[in-house]
Amino acid sequence: MGRIIAIVNQKGGVGKTTTAVNLGAYLAWLGKFVLLVDIDPQGNASSGLGVDPATVVKGVYDVIIGQLTARDIIIPTIHQGYKVAPATQDLAGARIELVHLENREYMLAKALLEIKNDYDYVIIDCPPSLDLLTINGLVAADEILIPVQAEYLALEGLGQLLNTVELIKQNLKPELGVLGAVVTMYDKRNKLSQQVVKDLREHFPHHVFDTIVPRNVRLTEAPSFGQSILSYDARSVGGRAYEQLAREIITKEQYPF
Repeated sequence: MGRIIAIVNQKGGVGKTTTAVNLGAYLAWLGKFVLLVDIDPQGNASSGLGVDPATVVKGVYDVIIGQLTARDIIIPTIHQGYKVAPATQDLAGARIELVHLENREYMLAKALLEIKNDYDYVIIDCPPSLDLLTINGLVAADEILIPVQAEYLALEGLGQLLNTVELIKQNLKPELGVLGAVVTMYDKRNKLSQQVVKDLREHFPHHVFDTIVPRNVRLTEAPSFGQSILSYDARSVGGRAYEQLAREIITKEQYPF
């Protein structure tokens, strides 16, 4: 059975899309079959893998509204075993169109059901908000992974996110789990970053991964070339961090905490 992991944080700029793109790349590099589903209207996950949302004719929007199946829109990336269901510019309007649909929270889950077992991991890159698209991503997921920026204010939104997850478990998806939190944009020279990690490990009620993703220029450069950090600079500290995270997740699946 494939596992569906939603990468989610309603705060923008925390490394959510960077984590989605690069975690998927390293899971594929480690021999897994991976699908990245981009449900963020900004389309940064798609462009980060060399797909221009402005030129894509078929995307996740068409699947969510029921015009196409998931298999109709999936395209390969340069990584063996790694494919993407891209965002298109039309996805921005889906928030409004979904409001009037019956069972609107389940549209993505229904669409992914037919292809879930084609992959070891399906990774959903959610928008930086708690809107209907994100709710669709959470309902479709088995588990969520939360990137947390190593800054104090980044911790404040975690409570709201966990409350939303709890509401979804109570009303829409009882079996939704929290895979864990991963610290991103960490600066070891900054005492505040160190304190954030300490506070997260002490107070976050779920698993916190050992992997800490540092601030890294190569990580920020890679998307502008339409590449994951694996293909752009696998030897960088950012590349090594996402390799470690991928290995942790595989181990966690095999030996649950």
